[in-house]
Amino acid sequence: MVDPLGEALRSIRLTGGIFLDSQFTAPWCVYTKVCGEDCKPFLAAPKQIIAYHFVVAGTLLISVDDDAAVEAHGGEIVLLPRNDAHTLASGPGLKPKNARELIRPAVDGGLAQVRHGGGGEVVHLVCGFLAHDQLYNPLIAALPRILKIDIRKGTSRDWIEASVRFAASELITAGRASSSVVLRLSELLFIEAVRNYSQTLGDQEGGWLKGFADPHVGRALALIHSRVGNPWSVESLAREVGLSRSAFIDRFSTLVGMPPIRYLTMWRLQTAKLNLFETNMAIGQLASSVGYESEEAFSRAFKREFGLSPARWREQQAVD
Repeated sequence: MVDPLGEALRSIRLTGGIFLDSQFTAPWCVYTKVCGEDCKPFLAAPKQIIAYHFVVAGTLLISVDDDAAVEAHGGEIVLLPRNDAHTLASGPGLKPKNARELIRPAVDGGLAQVRHGGGGEVVHLVCGFLAHDQLYNPLIAALPRILKIDIRKGTSRDWIEASVRFAASELITAGRASSSVVLRLSELLFIEAVRNYSQTLGDQEGGWLKGFADPHVGRALALIHSRVGNPWSVESLAREVGLSRSAFIDRFSTLVGMPPIRYLTMWRLQTAKLNLFETNMAIGQLASSVGYESEEAFSRAFKREFGLSPARWREQQAVD
């Protein structure tokens, strides 16, 4: 059985980059937001950005708007799934300064730097981004504004920590980063953060992520993800997971946020879009692989969901 959460996360097709080496000394406070300009060396025009900060050493507070601040320590990574403007500080009650005014441009293609503060306790950050090409994704929408992971405790901690330090070191010392390392790292960071968060959800909390933890709905999601081309119906999925039709629809809709057939359609089209981008598969063959009986039916559904026919969407990606 495939891992449905892992499959859903990998389908987002994240890319990533590290663009800023920051060192602050207390007291200090800045506000910032990752923009398209920061991503240019890695990606021309990302539709969505996930900002992250790897705390190499020290302790800081991070907050979005009036939400309670999150404390982060050395060895932890803080992600902002919807790239909200945020404040970083050595402590509460400090007046923030625009971080962009403090950035020193990269020299000879190296990593841009920030050196700022009052000379006290040092905090060292490496700042980066993850990016994806989906204007809306239900997983991203289900996440909180700030996610924090401790790379010293996660299941992938050794690989993640070594990779973060390696990529950051390459950029800082040599002005370059291994694209394969950063790409793989970006995927692992996000997967690890979302897994950790999903494990903190209480029994009474709903949401798309909670569906993966439910024995019945999680099984249905796994079946959909592993056999997306099957001629699934509500009845066949309900039978596979051991629920009545009505109980399955109610349970699935409550946890996932949409009825099972709507989710199946969405997942088929997301899978098709990924294959359009990554393979040369013919449209008719692709339509069949994701469960459509005809190329025409698939093209209508794809255009209804994404605004372009499959062929036109593929052409546009090639141009971009």
